[in-house]
Amino acid sequence: MDHSHAPVLEALAAYHDSGQLPFTPPGHKQGRGADPRVKTVLGDAVFRSDVLATSGLDDRMSSGGVLRKAQELMADAVGAEHAFFSTCGSSLSVKSAMLSVAGPDEKLVVGRDVHKSVVSGLILSGVRPIWVDPQWDPDLHLAHPPSAQSFSAALDEHPDARGVLVTSPTPYGTCADLRALAEVCHRRGKPLIVDEAWGAHLPFHPDLPTWAMDAGADVCVTSVHKMGSGLEQSSVFHLQGGLVRPEVLRSREDLLGTTSPNVLVYAALDGWRRQMVEHGRALYDQTLTRAARVRSRIEAIDGLHVHGREDFCGPGRADDLDPLQVIIDITALGTTGYRAADWLRRQHHINLHVADHRRISAQLTHADNDRTTGALLEALDDLVRHAGNLGPAEKVEIPDPAQLRLEQVLLPRDAFFGRVEQVPWQQAADRVAAEMLTPYPPGIPAVLPGQRMNNDVLLYLRSGVDAGMVVPDAADPRVTSVRVAVEE
Repeated sequence: MDHSHAPVLEALAAYHDSGQLPFTPPGHKQGRGADPRVKTVLGDAVFRSDVLATSGLDDRMSSGGVLRKAQELMADAVGAEHAFFSTCGSSLSVKSAMLSVAGPDEKLVVGRDVHKSVVSGLILSGVRPIWVDPQWDPDLHLAHPPSAQSFSAALDEHPDARGVLVTSPTPYGTCADLRALAEVCHRRGKPLIVDEAWGAHLPFHPDLPTWAMDAGADVCVTSVHKMGSGLEQSSVFHLQGGLVRPEVLRSREDLLGTTSPNVLVYAALDGWRRQMVEHGRALYDQTLTRAARVRSRIEAIDGLHVHGREDFCGPGRADDLDPLQVIIDITALGTTGYRAADWLRRQHHINLHVADHRRISAQLTHADNDRTTGALLEALDDLVRHAGNLGPAEKVEIPDPAQLRLEQVLLPRDAFFGRVEQVPWQQAADRVAAEMLTPYPPGIPAVLPGQRMNNDVLLYLRSGVDAGMVVPDAADPRVTSVRVAVEE
């Protein structure tokens, strides 16, 4: 296919050149009705290209096939059979993928380290999760993706499960053995869904971890806004093989998605695909070299340790690591990642990605250059010099892995939508949660609706909030009280 074309961008240019006059939404009419104060911040171009997808970018019947052509080019660029654009982020895409495999009361084998969007999908759909535990590093207090063997055991125990869902890479950059997992699934005729939200860049350089379609996955969900050049909320989900029908996946997306997609998001997706096909290899040659240099420079700073393959990969751990997620252990500084991240934002206007009780992380992409990485290195040097002023690390009570595994006694849907009450956290042990309790980022729930809580997990969340952890989805974000199911 001719990847020099960008159908959405070309259609937008044609729309502007032909002098189309809209008597349709959006009501700002290409910015003519927008408040000048808003345009001062957002710019004229945003409003000018915010047009309807149909009766705007394309005709009323979509006979120009603008979006279809763009999606076909995307699929060809990454070696998938089908690609679907979403303007509602991978939070919607992963729900669409789940619902294309399993329905209400049907089983889906799911890695327990999933993003909260997967749990939201379970709540909405009534799918019954069969949880598979991650591989826990007791020294680093960090979870890596579950092993293929663990998924195999779950499928043996639940042969009626409709498929498997795994998250890879994790927000910490660690990757599952997707080839082995795809073989485990396909030997049983089950589809594999990969939530690869952090891996949109993986198809475009051989030195990056293997991307899901190359590993044999059936459905792969990517967030192009995370590691690519897409706008926020841009997502693509890819499909191959015969275990999931494209019309089924499309219908699930249509069920959940907006009927007013943002053409700006489509255009950025289209342009990013063209950029990657034409320049991706060279861009990531430079980016990987820069990442190696940055990682080495940070490792040389007293008190900082950059986690690499030697820490994260091997038997009982992850299969691979994305080096663009720069995970920095600051334990030696005697403070928390929460405090360090807040200090770097206040003092240096540096916004980091994940912060936890002992780590901070910096996400590098093809957009970084010597100026941006130089500012990061200078800020980290200054952080070490001022670490004594940040205060001691508050103790976060991290439970043993066995205590983190909570019993799922109700379907997430039943607990979330059933009768509930709010109780003090000290009284929530042995009660069934009716909400998600999610340290964010990275957005992996510590407690799910329908799980019976224990004191260890509650103390972890309470001590974590006191130390700087953010739990935004709780009814009480301070976790001084918890929403629980009223049990008969």
